[in-house]
Amino acid sequence: MTNAHFCFPVPESEQILLDTVRKLAGEFAAVAAEYDERAEIAVGHLDSLHHAGVNRAVLPAAVGGGGLSYLGFGQLVRILAAADPSTATIWTMHTGAGVALAELTFQTRGAFFAEEFLAGKRFANALSEPASGNRFLAPQQDAVARGSDWTLSGAKRFVSGAEIADYLLVNARVDGVPTFFGVVPDETVTVIPIWDTLGLRATRSQLLEFHDTVLPAEFRGRAPGPGDFAVIPAGLPGISLGIADAALAALIAHAQSRIILDRPLSHQQWVQHEVADVQAKLAAAHALYEQALWQADHGIPLFFPTLDRAKYLANKVAVEVAQLGVRIGGASGYLKRSPIQRHLRDAEAGQLMAYSTEVLASSMGAEVLGVE
Repeated sequence: MTNAHFCFPVPESEQILLDTVRKLAGEFAAVAAEYDERAEIAVGHLDSLHHAGVNRAVLPAAVGGGGLSYLGFGQLVRILAAADPSTATIWTMHTGAGVALAELTFQTRGAFFAEEFLAGKRFANALSEPASGNRFLAPQQDAVARGSDWTLSGAKRFVSGAEIADYLLVNARVDGVPTFFGVVPDETVTVIPIWDTLGLRATRSQLLEFHDTVLPAEFRGRAPGPGDFAVIPAGLPGISLGIADAALAALIAHAQSRIILDRPLSHQQWVQHEVADVQAKLAAAHALYEQALWQADHGIPLFFPTLDRAKYLANKVAVEVAQLGVRIGGASGYLKRSPIQRHLRDAEAGQLMAYSTEVLASSMGAEVLGVE
């Protein structure tokens, strides 16, 4: 992908970084299937992104970073996800946790977390609870006061990159109010090795158990607010769109190279019609996503509901493109060695990531119908 493919071009000053990421992404793509097969985190990929200055670029300028635009961030995520969606997911979650801790603790330890982020330390989100479903910003677990600090006992699930994290972004209720903390994983935090999924296997998004884990007062953050860089909401649609882009590319390559009755499969009318349908939907999803990012860059509050719609559409379209890839690939596309089947497995995972398509559909539909 080049900038010409997008409705809203990113600033020229960010093109050098994106070109660097494209080059790295080509290397990531060559081994993504191997990491997926082993369900192994591609730590080297994360190191390469850090050494290329990607983490510094995405950290907001107010906390000492390069202040990458939302549009630039969206392109970056899509490039990574098209090459290696597991790396894209871990990096997005790492960035979300690191940026959040730098911003939410700005008045206390924000400089510390920013410095650790820039130094290459790894961050992970530990927000989702088994009992809270998709509502990861509304924890059900209560922190217990202990002197000037608090403690937490309970579980957090789907913690991408949990096994390599130096810091966790954790939430719990303090006096009934959702509150965010930075936590250093220690002997009170246990990784439960249950990760054996169909898709995004190399994220190793494990379950964590907390046993009277200290939530330090000095690492307590304020509530998220306007002006904070919304990394996770802005990144999730891009992950699904990158997967969809890769699935479409694999579909096209197969249709052009597969010969049926002396003609490429791409010459069959049903293939042309189906591809036209999913490509148009994918283009629309990209356009809606970019509109949301443009709104975010210009401080338009509407960008949050637009991002919700972009995620919903991106999740659905990614699955549709990948499913068509399996149909066109036929038996060969169903083989484990084919990239087509991996794109389908990864696309399905996007629909389950909070907020899921069902949760988004409920809130969007209620809004459209005027239901309180």
